[in-house]
Amino acid sequence: MTALTAPLIAVVFLPLGAAKLAAVPVMREAAAHLGMTPGHYRLIGGLEVAGVAGVLTGPAWPPAGAAAGAGLAALMAGAAVAHRRAGDPWVRTLPALACGALALVHALRAL
Repeated sequence: MTALTAPLIAVVFLPLGAAKLAAVPVMREAAAHLGMTPGHYRLIGGLEVAGVAGVLTGPAWPPAGAAAGAGLAALMAGAAVAHRRAGDPWVRTLPALACGALALVHALRAL
């Protein structure tokens, strides 16, 4: 199962994390909407990129893949909370919840 979830996680999280790290305009706007500084959003982007690295390391060292998946799931739970606190409707939390579920499935299957 992790052979399927790891590439999906990389395809989703790597470009988004890189865009946060680069502070592209749309990510700066998203950070402001959520009440975060660009620096805070860059930190989140770095964690997302690190999570992808851990997930992709998982086949060689399963504990790294499991920990990375769990960390990405926790980040996505925080993203859902941040969207709700910003007054976003529930539908705006669905991408974060879906990505978090994918990361959690990866973490559990990597054990």
